[in-house]
Amino acid sequence: MSEHPLDRRQQRHAHCLPFGAHLIDAASGAPPHTRFRFWAPAYSAVSVEIEYASTTVAVEMTPAGNGWFQAQAQCGAGARYRYRLGGPDGPAVPDPASRFQPEDVHGPSEVIDPRAYVWQQSQWLGRPWEEMVVYELHVGTLGGYESVAKRLPRIAELGVTAIELMPINDFPGRRNWGYDGTLPFAPDSAYGRPEDLKSMIDRAHELGLAVLIDVVYNHFGPDGNYLPSYAPQFFREDVITPWGPAIDFRRLETREFFAQNALYWLQEYRFDGLRIDAVHAIGDDEWLRELADRIRRTTEPGRHVHLVLENEHNTASLLQGHFDAQWNDDAHNALHVLLTGEHEGYYRAYADEPIRKLARVLAEGFAYQGEPSPIHDGAPRGEPSGHLAPTSFVMFLQNHDQIGNRAFGERLRTLCAPQALLAATGLMLLSPQIPLLFMEEEHGSTQPFLYFTDYDGELADAVREGRRREFAKFSAFSDAERRARIPDPNAVQTFALSSPPAENGSCEATTTGNGNAGGERDAWLHFYRSALAVRAKLIAPRITQARSLGASVLAMRNGHEANALVARWRLSDGETLAIALNLTPDALPFAERPDGMVVFETPPRSRDTVEAGDLPPYACIAWLTGDVNSYALRHDSRVLQPRENNA
Repeated sequence: MSEHPLDRRQQRHAHCLPFGAHLIDAASGAPPHTRFRFWAPAYSAVSVEIEYASTTVAVEMTPAGNGWFQAQAQCGAGARYRYRLGGPDGPAVPDPASRFQPEDVHGPSEVIDPRAYVWQQSQWLGRPWEEMVVYELHVGTLGGYESVAKRLPRIAELGVTAIELMPINDFPGRRNWGYDGTLPFAPDSAYGRPEDLKSMIDRAHELGLAVLIDVVYNHFGPDGNYLPSYAPQFFREDVITPWGPAIDFRRLETREFFAQNALYWLQEYRFDGLRIDAVHAIGDDEWLRELADRIRRTTEPGRHVHLVLENEHNTASLLQGHFDAQWNDDAHNALHVLLTGEHEGYYRAYADEPIRKLARVLAEGFAYQGEPSPIHDGAPRGEPSGHLAPTSFVMFLQNHDQIGNRAFGERLRTLCAPQALLAATGLMLLSPQIPLLFMEEEHGSTQPFLYFTDYDGELADAVREGRRREFAKFSAFSDAERRARIPDPNAVQTFALSSPPAENGSCEATTTGNGNAGGERDAWLHFYRSALAVRAKLIAPRITQARSLGASVLAMRNGHEANALVARWRLSDGETLAIALNLTPDALPFAERPDGMVVFETPPRSRDTVEAGDLPPYACIAWLTGDVNSYALRHDSRVLQPRENNA
C-alpha cells in the first residue's frame, strides 16, 4: 500500500526558530534559500559569510532594529556559515543558535534541514509521569548516539521507562561531562550528527522508552562563548557568578533565547521532557513559570511532556501546576550520610539526625522546608511541601553530580556495605517518589565517573589546579600531595576511566571492565529487575493520587533511635503501601508488622524474621494491602544477594 503524502509530512518535525538559520523553499522545487537572523547590539554592521565548495561569499545583513540583523541567501542544507562582525576585518563568530557545529565551537555553523529526517515512531505520545523510572546516562562515555541506541534494549529490559541524557549541546573539544557547553541548540559533533540523535530517540520510542534531556540555562562554559563580545546586554553587570557575569533574564531577548531552546528540543527532536539544571542560579522564578506555561500551551493534545527541576532553593510552589517534579537532593543527602557517615561539604546539613530527615522526605517531600541550613550561612531554605504528591520528587542514590563532583568519582558501591546499599536501593525503587538511576548502577558498578574536559593551554591548567584547590577544605585532602593525585580533568585517561565497557550484544551484560565480577553483576541486575517488576505491576499503576500516611523512626533495644524507619502511603485505589528500612548491622525490635502481603524483601527470608518480631539487619521490606493480583503469587520477589567484592 502506498503511503499518503500527508502521512509522510506528519513524520517530519521542525521548530521554526525566530533567529539563526532557517531553511526556506526546501520542499517547493525552487532553489533552496536560507534566512539568517542574528542579534548583535554591540555592532552597527554584520555580514554572513557562506562557504560554497572552495569559495566564501559574504552577504551583508540588513539592520532590523534593536540590534537585530537579517539576510536571505541562496544556499541550502549543508552550507557552512559564520557571522562577520563590523566589517571585512572584524571577528567571525558561529551562530549562537547553530543547529550543528561540524568543526567544534570555534568553527563554522552548518545549515540543517530538520525535516530531512523521517520519524518512524511519529505516533508516539510519551508516557505518564507516574510510570517514570529514569536512567541517567552520558552519551559520550557510552560511545555516541549510535552506541547508546544499541544499549537501549538492555536498558528497557531492566524495567526503566525513560532515559535522561546529560547535556549534549556543543562544547569545546571531543569530551566533556556536559555542563561546559556554549552553543545550546547544537548537539555536539563528537557524538554524531543531528540525524543520529533523532534515530536514537526514535529507537527509544520504539522500545517504549521516553527520552529526557538535561538543559543548562544558568551559565555558559569558559571556552567558545562569543556572546559577550557582540551582545554584552545578554549578561548582567551587577551579578557575578562562578562562571562570570550572570545571564540577564530581565531582557526579552534572553528569555526568548532559552524559551525557544526548550521548545526546539521538545518539538524538533521529540524529546519527552526537560531536566533544567540548577534553576536556583537563574534567579528568576517568574520566567520559569512563564516557560512551563508556554510549553504546556504549545504541546500537542494527548502528548506527555515532562518538566523537572534541579533547585537548591526547594521552591515547592514551582511544583504546583508548572513543573512535574524536582530532583530530591534532600533524599540523596540524607541517605548518603546514613550509608557512608560522611559529613563534610553539603552533607554537613544532614549530619544531625539524618534518619529523621529521611523520614520527613518520605512523609513530606523535602527535609528542608524553611528551616535554617548550616550550608547556607544559617539562612532559611525551602518551602512547605507536605501538600505535594510523592511523584513531585525524583529520588536517587547516585547521579552525575554526586559521583562526578567527588575528587576520585567514587560510586556508592565502594563507599558502604553492599547489603546496606541494596536496602537503600529497594527503598528508592519502590517508594512512590520517582526513581532515578545512574548508568551502570544496576550492575553494582565500582567504576568511577569523574569530571572530565578537553581544554588546552592556560585554561586546562586553570581547570586542573582549580579543581584540586576546591578539595583543600576537605580533611581527606588537606595534604597537597594527596590533592596532586586528583585526576586531571583534561587527561584522556580520566575520560577512559569514566567510560563503561562496550556492550557485548547480550541483555545479560557480564563484562567485567568496571571492576565487578560477572556473577556479581548479574546478581545486582536481578535485584534491580525484580524490584522494578514489582514497581511496574503493583505500585506505579496506583500512585497517581498517592498520599503519605507518615513515616516513623524505629528504636534499638536500648530505646535509642536507630537508623531505621517505616513509611506508609495511601495509594490511588485506597490500598496501603508500607516500606520498612533498616540501615544498621543489627536486628531491631519490630512488634507492629504492617498489614498486607510482602511484595519485596531484601535480604531473603526477611519476612520470617519479621514474623518473629525483629527487623533484620540491612533490610528493606515492602507490604501492599488489597489484591496484589496473581503476579505476586507467581513471582517470588525475594532476590539474589550479590556477594561482597573481596578483590
